This record gives sequence, C-alpha cells and structure tokens, in this order.
Amino acid sequence: MGQRLRVLDVGVGQGTQALRLARAGHEVTGLESDATMLETARTALADEPEGIRGRVRLIEGDGRETGAHFLPGTFDVVLCHGVLMYVPEPDPLLAGLARVLAPGGLLSLLVRNGDALAMRPGLAGDWDTALTAFDSPSYTNRLGLRVRADRREKLTSTLTAIGAPLRAWYGVRVFTDLAPDDAEPPGSPEWERLLAAEERAGRTDPYRAVAALLHLCGVRG
Repeated sequence: MGQRLRVLDVGVGQGTQALRLARAGHEVTGLESDATMLETARTALADEPEGIRGRVRLIEGDGRETGAHFLPGTFDVVLCHGVLMYVPEPDPLLAGLARVLAPGGLLSLLVRNGDALAMRPGLAGDWDTALTAFDSPSYTNRLGLRVRADRREKLTSTLTAIGAPLRAWYGVRVFTDLAPDDAEPPGSPEWERLLAAEERAGRTDPYRAVAALLHLCGVRG
C-alpha cells in the first residue's frame, strides 16, 4: 500500500467516491449538506467491514463553512466534484477548501464546462437553448434544476489567487455526454474501448476543451 492520505470529500453524496478511497487505505472525511444524501452515505458505510468503517467520518455541513469544522492544513487531498454548479459564487467556497489543504496538497475540482455549454443542446438539435448558452453560464441539468457552469480561465485565476495554482486539467465526457449511462455494460470490450477513447480525448487538445465537464487539479503552494 502507498501513502495513506487524509482526504476531504465535499458533497460526499451517496458515498461512492469516499468508500472507494477508504477501501484503498485512505482516511476520508465526507462533508454533505443534504440530510437525505448523508443518510444514504451512512447506510452504505454501515455495510462495509469494520476496518473500512473506521477510516470514514461523515459530517453534515456546507463546504463553504470548512473553517467551522477543520483546522488549516488538515487534509492532503480535497475533492469537490459536481458541487460548484450549485454554488452561486464559487470563490469563497474554493478559498475555504484551499485553507484546509496541507502544503503540497491537491485540490480536485469537477465542474460543468462553461466554455462548451452550447454543445449538449446543439448536438441534440435544441437550437434555442444552444444559442442562449453562448451568453449565459446558467443551464438546466438532468435533474431539472437551474444551475451554473464555470469557465476554465476564471477558475485558473481563482486557484492562483487562493494559493493552489492549476497543475493539470482534463476533459470529462467528451464523446459520451448524450449517451445513456447504461449504453455499454461495464467490463465489456466495448466499454473498455469507450473508456480508452474518453481518456485519450480528455487529455488531448482540442477535444478536452469541448468536454461537458472539466477536471481541474490545483496544488497548494
């Protein structure tokens, strides 16, 4: 086993990501503001072996209030995946996340790509929505909620300002944004080819720039 990392998962949801990290030997703290999702995560955690349960702590709280829960430099890794789109102004949240990172720690963000917001409706032939997307960061997600996208250039500036400058970035769902989640059975040869194509596109220009989502990695100075 490699180094055991202290991980904060902001917006832990149903706990899928946190449990995978705990199974890999890391110490994970999950922060979740939705009581229903938190209970789902707790139920999933209860089914794990004792050794894994002991590596996970679940807390009800908002990522914008990290100072109320953690000391500066508490974590080696902070994950904030699929959260920023629900926050009207991301800068205070990101500053709070950077604050709890140890020197050299990784801040991992998964956001809706504001630079490619017209791609999904355009490929679906929804021209009115596509035209609107060129001028507005707001969109309606698959849950029917009105949320917000982020532009890479703006996030790059923010990460620099909070002391966790961008180290690397990738595109996510370049080819498969309109595909149903169960289009190919996991583990099948076609699934493996799909993953290989997505992984290659996600780190290759110009494809990664038009991905539905962006994965940005900042490192605390």
